[in-house]
Amino acid sequence: MVSGDESQQVRLMEGISAFQSARMRAFWDDILNHLRGKPAELLSFDDVKERLRLREESYKGLQNVPIDQIAGSVGRYRDFTSSFLPKSGKMQERWSRVYAEANGMRGLPPIELYKVGDVYFVRDGNHRVSVARRMGAKTIEAHVTELQTPIELHPGMSAQELDDAACYADFVTVTGLQRTRPHHQPIILSEPSRYSDLLGHIHLQRSFLEKARGQEVSIEEAAADWYDNVYRPAVSLIRKYDMLQHDSNRTEGDLYLWLVDHLSEVKEAYGNQAPARTFSDALVDFLAERRIPVPKDLLQEDDSSVILTRPEVKRMLEEYQERERIAEAVGVENGSIH
Repeated sequence: MVSGDESQQVRLMEGISAFQSARMRAFWDDILNHLRGKPAELLSFDDVKERLRLREESYKGLQNVPIDQIAGSVGRYRDFTSSFLPKSGKMQERWSRVYAEANGMRGLPPIELYKVGDVYFVRDGNHRVSVARRMGAKTIEAHVTELQTPIELHPGMSAQELDDAACYADFVTVTGLQRTRPHHQPIILSEPSRYSDLLGHIHLQRSFLEKARGQEVSIEEAAADWYDNVYRPAVSLIRKYDMLQHDSNRTEGDLYLWLVDHLSEVKEAYGNQAPARTFSDALVDFLAERRIPVPKDLLQEDDSSVILTRPEVKRMLEEYQERERIAEAVGVENGSIH
């Protein structure tokens, strides 16, 4: 009969062997990831939190979490590969002990995770995740705290994809859509630099509202009105006629911008003689340019659209940026006085 101490020692030896195998796998994974241009490290929670401007947290309780969705860490993202393999031989003792504990009678205690989008970050329990993955576990028990965000986050994101997500986070923060329209459809653009164009649309909408109401309108109120009365109706048409099937490289946000640009070009080309044209007219032109049959219902759509021209959008965006620079300069000056 094997004693408890002897059994523990056997499990430790198995842990050492498993660790050495994991280290060898980590070595080759690093080389392959480098050749493929894939991220070799875990995501940094603090970096993602700052870039996506995450603030509010809410505890979601004890859950069984899919291990392949754990793709980041709070403080030890450099110690493991993107698949949670150990990167340093100095980790052998602790890793092996965790392995032995996982194979013991009690098993491993729950870990602690942050959840952002579809990605989980380890707050406590990095070695336990590493061991569990190496043992082939599909899920792991964890206390989960979620940070809400409208940004789509998923395991395996590249640095460029994170940069793009950060651009969208800036747009959502400036416009306040996360607060005023918490369930709004994500506005994803293939060219993140064009979020400034959307901001120009919103400031033009703000100008229209202020003239109509005879009073000042906040950027958040204007963004909500733009989303309800300009962007969402356009996207509804895009979905109704399944327009993305004709151009799989575009997002709904991309096609919205194409519609606005197209209507702007028509207005600029014909000036005051330009006929009244709407988003549905632009969709007809989109299909006609590609020699795609136009649905009869689309020809009979009765929609109303706000027609923007590029000079108007550019002017409103420049005015907003100038106001921001002045406000920032005044803030710095006041700070220096005190």
